Amino acid sequence: MEFRWLGRSGFRVPELCLGTGTFGGKGELFGAWGATDVAEATRLVDICLEAGLTMFDSADIYSAGAAEEILGAAIKGRRDQVIISTKGTFRSGSGPNDVGSSRYHITRAVEGSLRRLGTDWIDLYQLHGFDAATPVEETLRALDDLVRAGKILYIGCSNYSGWHLMKSLAASDRYGLTRFVAHQAYYSLIGRDFEWELMPLGLDQGVGTVVWSPLGWGRLTGKIRRGQPLPEVSRLRSQLNVDIGPPVDAERVYRVVDELDAVAAECGKTVPQVAINWLLRRPTVATVIIGARNEAQLRENLGAVGWSLSAEQVARLDAVSAQTPAYPYWHQRGFKERNPPPV
Repeated sequence: MEFRWLGRSGFRVPELCLGTGTFGGKGELFGAWGATDVAEATRLVDICLEAGLTMFDSADIYSAGAAEEILGAAIKGRRDQVIISTKGTFRSGSGPNDVGSSRYHITRAVEGSLRRLGTDWIDLYQLHGFDAATPVEETLRALDDLVRAGKILYIGCSNYSGWHLMKSLAASDRYGLTRFVAHQAYYSLIGRDFEWELMPLGLDQGVGTVVWSPLGWGRLTGKIRRGQPLPEVSRLRSQLNVDIGPPVDAERVYRVVDELDAVAAECGKTVPQVAINWLLRRPTVATVIIGARNEAQLRENLGAVGWSLSAEQVARLDAVSAQTPAYPYWHQRGFKERNPPPV
């Protein structure tokens, strides 16, 4: 397992990270992802550690906190062997202050995550989404205080637009506050919008990418095929999951899967392994979050590392998954001499 620098920090993380969205299975949204209990989670952690995967990502809203509780139980007695990443911001209660990135909510969210995880510190804490109702200075000072108190080691954000991230980084620089070193973002062969602004920003500002849903919300598992019904077990059978997930044209998915099939056959790998390996070749990517309903899925996803696609195979996947960017990014592509694409 390769370890990579997390942005412009002195912290290194494994190229793969296990996501815990499948832990707990509470409610329609997370129930469609999986329902891993403590015993199975402990087994998954065992397999990860054997493979050198030491990073585990969660969030306070995953199965209403159950995912963090299960992760905490699964790593009990071996906290010093793992990297814990979790998130907060989204609504976690019915009260008017049980949502957002205010000092009040973030402080309580961190304390709740620490309790559920059974740990004294969180290695990487990320804001799950941007809160336009709270001044970024208030949020960043609260996070800085938590870092100084030793409850958080590094901070990041998730699902930010370019201006959200740049405004926050500028405020940190202006007031000498702890800086975001990670952005947990959606990125896949069928979702390449991240490359238009967020990737160049990450390169320029030293923000590493923690990729979520590398298989395009379950569409690049190799089980979604033209003219075939959805598999019996798929998050895409839940309309809530379809509605909340990243949108993509079905024909585009099929074209990309066709090329993934061809490349996978050449490599002797599976479609998901090729899709994840492609991401690991991209600029700014520090780690890719993989999910697993069971041991078999985990072992398959772990097979995405330890080898590399050829330059020709990468070029083919680039071409079949290319999409016309929104303005002003399509316009900027005409001025590559002064505005080159990220490499």
